[in-house]
Amino acid sequence: MSDNIYIHGTEGNEQQRLATLNNMTNKSFLNFIRLRKTDSVLEVGSGLGLLAKEVALMVPEGKVTGLEKSDEQLKSCPASVPNLVFVKGDAHNMPFEDNSFNVVYCRYILEHVISPLKVLNEVRRVLVNGGSLFIQENNILAIEMYPECPHFKKAWQKFALLQYELGGDALIGKKLYSLLKKCGFKKIELSPAPEFHYYDLETFKPWVENLIGNIEGASKKLLEYKLLTEEEIKEAINELQNFITLDNASTYFYWNRAFARK
Repeated sequence: MSDNIYIHGTEGNEQQRLATLNNMTNKSFLNFIRLRKTDSVLEVGSGLGLLAKEVALMVPEGKVTGLEKSDEQLKSCPASVPNLVFVKGDAHNMPFEDNSFNVVYCRYILEHVISPLKVLNEVRRVLVNGGSLFIQENNILAIEMYPECPHFKKAWQKFALLQYELGGDALIGKKLYSLLKKCGFKKIELSPAPEFHYYDLETFKPWVENLIGNIEGASKKLLEYKLLTEEEIKEAINELQNFITLDNASTYFYWNRAFARK
């Protein structure tokens, strides 16, 4: 297992890709979570802090705490919101007392951690009794494209395998119910967060460019682990770049969401 479990980098280009993805997916997640204006909220894995900033506006009489392990990410987090703070720490061993938060949420995090069960047990520990957990995670192979993109499909399967080799789980979204049951959460509810992008929508190009960015960002590791050749990576990227130009092109995906109570 690699010591560097995070499959995405923290370089400038990757930060911009993540910011764009946030802009595309934050609204639906904000509609998914249920908050009271006085809630004490924990965000596990804040990244750039863009979502936490919006959540803080939803709890004007409460407080949002963002937990983030990466120094590079923390440097980019917003510092101008009075009821929002960021704390450096590991999700496997959170620096908070038991029963500290009414609400905990995490998004695109469990796929990158060494032990999702340990993280979820930590979440349960820091939640008050009856507190709420909201999760949105990946099963990256739950994607369809038409016209077909066989080179991309092969590269995407290898991307998922790379994440496994690094110690993560690109398919963890479909396992949320089982994980939450094992950790003793109650009143679990599952739902999809669909993504439909096609040529006539303004979101189509950025969505496909995000897929390209994933492959480009992982290309060195894909080569290092001998999962793809330089030619195969080039073919996948070229195929997606051509896909963007097709006026009959469409792509379908869904995020896996879960709500649960302690």
